[in-house]
Amino acid sequence: MGELKNCPSCGDFFNYTGIRDVCAKCAQDEERQYEEVYKFLRKRENRAANVERIVEVTGVNEDLLYKWVRKGRLQPALFPNLGYPCDNCGKLTNSGKLCQNCTNDLKRDLNQFDAAQNFREAIKQNEKGTYHSDRK
Repeated sequence: MGELKNCPSCGDFFNYTGIRDVCAKCAQDEERQYEEVYKFLRKRENRAANVERIVEVTGVNEDLLYKWVRKGRLQPALFPNLGYPCDNCGKLTNSGKLCQNCTNDLKRDLNQFDAAQNFREAIKQNEKGTYHSDRK
């Protein structure tokens, strides 16, 4: 059983079942727009179009294009200038939530944190040295 939600596009209530994130009316409208974009991109001369050009020609919302790329409906392998914004810096990416630069930065920071933590542990272990007393 689904839950009752407001459609983020039009504000109407709809039964959310996890399949669509908009109401049926808006889903039909999105599908119509998708067909228009796909028809535009199928033409050989338009395959290298970027997001701005697609929005200019078709009038489709930029966020909708990003949604289709993120879900795999418009594949960057077929349309090389498509992508969606990195969640961190906003640069276009084709996979994941972060672009390659942000992913590399995050890995580097995690490795630095790990090294610092290992260093602190080593110092703690050295401070726990065995002490001998000369009790007789």
